[in-house]
Amino acid sequence: MSSQSRRPGVGMFMAFAFAYFFAAWLRAITAVLAPDLTREFGLDAGQLGLLAGGYFLGFAATQLPLGNWLDRHGPKRVILGFLAVAVAGCAAFALASNFAGLLAARALCGMGVSAGLMAPLTGFRRWFTPGAQLRANSWMLMTGSLGMVASTLPVQWLLPLMGWRGLFWGLAALIGLAMVFIAWQVPRWDAPAAGAGSRGSYAQIWKNAYFRRMAPVGFVTYGGMIAVQSLWAGPWMVRVAGYSTLQAATGLFIVNASMLLTFWTWGLVNPALVRRGWTAERLIAWGLPLNFLVLAAIVAAGSGAGAGALALFCVTSTVVALALPAVGMAFPSELAGRALSAFNLVIFAGVFVIQWGIGLTVDAFLAGGLGAADAFRAALAVFGASSVAAYGWFLLASGDNVHQHS
Repeated sequence: MSSQSRRPGVGMFMAFAFAYFFAAWLRAITAVLAPDLTREFGLDAGQLGLLAGGYFLGFAATQLPLGNWLDRHGPKRVILGFLAVAVAGCAAFALASNFAGLLAARALCGMGVSAGLMAPLTGFRRWFTPGAQLRANSWMLMTGSLGMVASTLPVQWLLPLMGWRGLFWGLAALIGLAMVFIAWQVPRWDAPAAGAGSRGSYAQIWKNAYFRRMAPVGFVTYGGMIAVQSLWAGPWMVRVAGYSTLQAATGLFIVNASMLLTFWTWGLVNPALVRRGWTAERLIAWGLPLNFLVLAAIVAAGSGAGAGALALFCVTSTVVALALPAVGMAFPSELAGRALSAFNLVIFAGVFVIQWGIGLTVDAFLAGGLGAADAFRAALAVFGASSVAAYGWFLLASGDNVHQHS
């Protein structure tokens, strides 16, 4: 930390983390609710993918204005405004009576929580030292994984008591409580002097060679990890591995708990790795081939690949999450909001495309005569080939240099 004492810094982190916990819960809850929503509204795989992806479409739609607002108005004001939209989105989802209403409410929820990670990362970029930024980023992602853990078995246990509509009313109330915590703990933002840094377009972000190098793996590989974790892991376990609904919820618990432990570990070791020359680019270059091997093994195993295999896929994907803070540190602090939000736009546009695309691909292979298990395997194979292509771009652009800004 640079300008914050330890105690206010911890309180600020906890306030942001509390909000991000419920944002992640909201993001991942569709995987557990999928059987109930499919049964009640008669959804096919494409509609289910679109419904889950609608969250990410709303999320992605706000990222460009979000970056400008964060740089100009600061994390506190921006996230409070956005979370109010999330409360409205949860209420609308609870009241929805058809697929169109569900989709519109889901997109509204995505818009409302779209500042949940970008706001704290923008603040950390200014208030924390580089080593503390890497640790705080990983532990924010760990908090997100904790939220996803809470969206699995706990949701399955609560469904008979509250119903899925009652769960969304509860989320609305808890996000409102998070707003109170943020208003209390997060400091005010002293905007930078007007100039090239505080005003202007995203041109200097999009033209940056380092940003362009990271964008394809962010779109395909990072986006695909979230698509699998937040939706398709559940249907795979039910329709391919033959799990019951409760077994699938337990499997999702295992997947998300594994992610939680992985991000906690990244937070512990990242500063030491950077000091030893293991930059984000180097870790991604060495780590992603293992991820591709795991995905290939899942496709080959089919019904033999259950929760453990999916957890290993998600865990080996986390190396690409290091790209997010690296992109933020590649730009001066007055551009951090825009740089981070632009890269987040890339990631969540990828989540939307891949999440919906897997559903459409499954439906296409089913229509072509494949059984459910083989259709899912073929869809994951298509995703894997796309991820390998993005990695190829990353390696070909390896001559682009990054300069971290203090």
